Amino acid sequence: MTKIFLIPVAIAFISILLGAGIGFYFRKQIWEKKAQHAQNDADHILIEAKAQVAAAKAEVNAQKQEADALKQSAQNTKKEKILEAQEKIQDYRQKVEDELHVKRDEIARDNNRLKQREDTLDHKSSLLVERENNLSAKEEQLKQEQSELSKKIQTANALVEQRKERLYEVAQLDEEQAKKLVLSQLAEELSKERAEMIRDSNEEVQAKADHYARKVIIDAIQSSSADTVAETTVSVVDLPNEEMKGRIIGREGRNIRSFEALTGIDLIIDDTPKVVTLSGFDAIRREIAKRAMERLIKDGRIHPARIEETVDKARKEVNDDIYEAGESALMELGIHKMNPELVKVLGRLKYRTSYGQNVLGHSIEVAKLAGTMAAELGLNEKLAVRAGLLHDIGKAIDHDIEGSHVEIGVELTRKYHEPDVVVNAIAAHHGDVPKLSFIAELVVAADTISSARPGARSESLENYIRRLTELEQIAKKYDGVNQAYAIQAGREIRVMVEPEKISDDRITVLARDIRNQVEKELDYPGNIKITVIREKRVVTVAK
Repeated sequence: MTKIFLIPVAIAFISILLGAGIGFYFRKQIWEKKAQHAQNDADHILIEAKAQVAAAKAEVNAQKQEADALKQSAQNTKKEKILEAQEKIQDYRQKVEDELHVKRDEIARDNNRLKQREDTLDHKSSLLVERENNLSAKEEQLKQEQSELSKKIQTANALVEQRKERLYEVAQLDEEQAKKLVLSQLAEELSKERAEMIRDSNEEVQAKADHYARKVIIDAIQSSSADTVAETTVSVVDLPNEEMKGRIIGREGRNIRSFEALTGIDLIIDDTPKVVTLSGFDAIRREIAKRAMERLIKDGRIHPARIEETVDKARKEVNDDIYEAGESALMELGIHKMNPELVKVLGRLKYRTSYGQNVLGHSIEVAKLAGTMAAELGLNEKLAVRAGLLHDIGKAIDHDIEGSHVEIGVELTRKYHEPDVVVNAIAAHHGDVPKLSFIAELVVAADTISSARPGARSESLENYIRRLTELEQIAKKYDGVNQAYAIQAGREIRVMVEPEKISDDRITVLARDIRNQVEKELDYPGNIKITVIREKRVVTVAK
């Protein structure tokens, strides 16, 4: 009974144990799975954490790089702003200096104009006083001549009456016969006296006319004297140091090529220390190139873009100076109205030369001479001044337009409606067409005076040497001449003769013969002095 009871208990216990073991096994499996899931979750979280850390580090690095880039950009922007501010300061300073320079030039020009006007007024005042004195003297002389003439008429009438009475007494003629006899004798005497008076009057008028013409020309020259400035075809620009030459040339010569292409002027850089040379026949282009080069050297920034900008500024300045030169010439001469385009062309003569003589200065001088002579002769002074100023206007653009400067000048003045007298003076000042007015004659005379006065124009070295050689050869052709030397720039020639062949009396004839041949064969300015030297030396030695 007891055994039967124990079996179920054992079975139950075994079942419990078995159930507990199976339960423990399954729970262990569950726990292991949970542990595995937990481990997997932990690994996943760890991987995600590491990924987030790596992403955070990458983001931090990116932000750091961005911050560095922003910092570098800020520094570059700062440098650019500083450079831009310096350039603006430099430009503003240059602008202020240019304005000050322009103001100083304007003040100086105004002072010069005022001084010239004062001198002109003083001269005109002195001329008026002199003219009044001359008129007073002439009036006194005329009064004296009139009184003398009245006395002579009275004397003649008295003589006629005496002769009539004498004839009545001697010839016993009636009144009509006596009157005819007296008139015939008187007519014969008066014819002789009239012929003598006409001859004396013609000689006196000719002498007075020559004297008066010389006086008018001398007064005109004295009242309009001008300096002569020799013009050349090169300009020299000073450099602060030798390093500047390399900067002007540029890499592989690009700066110098750009400068020459923009200005049309040759830039010569040689071994001459601290200078560069600008060469060209066009004076306007050479002036533009000179101003541009001086500004580039002063600025220090030399590259093709800067060169182009500077050349444009210099060209504008020169164009302004050209118009201002034309206006100054008009103001100096008192011409108040002229077409602006013609004023521009007139100003270009400032940069035009003829045989080394500045054409604008020559034109102003001709205008003053013509105006002074016209005033002395009672002609239209303003018209003469205008014609003299414009007589060479065609030379301003004769390099750009075909035709002579006379034809170009005539066409220009007709285009801008200048008076016919002015146009004819321009056309006739070289004798191409007839002169239709006295003003045209005065312009020709003034042009000759201005261009022929000593030092006004230069001649070529070749012509100068040829004239000296020909002068010496003329003297050496004569028999008995030992040697001849042209001295004092061809104004004198000294001839050495052989004393055995030529006597003292013969040297006078020789000097005259040489003079005649020189006058016949040579063209020369002024006079040439001919000196013939004959010297005989006797040398002996005492022993």
